[in-house]
Amino acid sequence: MQPILHTEVIQIELYLTSEIPPSVNHYMSYRVIMKHGKPLAMSYKTQEAVKYREMFAEYVRDECKKQNWDLIPDKQQHFYVDSYFYFDKTSRDCNNYFKVMLDAITDTQLIWLDDNVVCERVQRILYDTENPRIELKIHPVDYIGVFDDAPQMETFVSKCIGCTRYNRNCSILKNAKQGKIQQEVIDGVCVARKPKR
Repeated sequence: MQPILHTEVIQIELYLTSEIPPSVNHYMSYRVIMKHGKPLAMSYKTQEAVKYREMFAEYVRDECKKQNWDLIPDKQQHFYVDSYFYFDKTSRDCNNYFKVMLDAITDTQLIWLDDNVVCERVQRILYDTENPRIELKIHPVDYIGVFDDAPQMETFVSKCIGCTRYNRNCSILKNAKQGKIQQEVIDGVCVARKPKR
């Protein structure tokens, strides 16, 4: 019996707007404590960052409901975060503003479980002194691990079915789905395939 292959691609997008968050330079602060008679630097989140994270996470929860975001978080699913920056002044650096914003989204556990699956893409930097903000469009990537898309992965998996490794929970297939580059997979073909006898 052949497995059912799912090739339907569902377009899911979430649109968010954030005030300009605390920059990475204002995210953490440090204080010195004494431990066993020796000074020790200890980091902590600034009050500004904590307040922003709580506020933005609550906004994300509300927007997920309003926009009917129902994609169940999966630690292997990666996401594009297309961002449009509207700064109040030209001296700002957009790379400094992702950390606290993505951490706040992670806090919700509604989109991703860890922001290590995020592919940030700055689409535009503009200047708006009246209404500085960051607009985000979040959507799943097409690729799955080393595969360009679901149909390519399913073609690969269909060739795994007759392999002895497949019945033993093949580590090559598992690693390919996780995006790990392996010498056993060349140009989308498993060269370590062992046909059943």
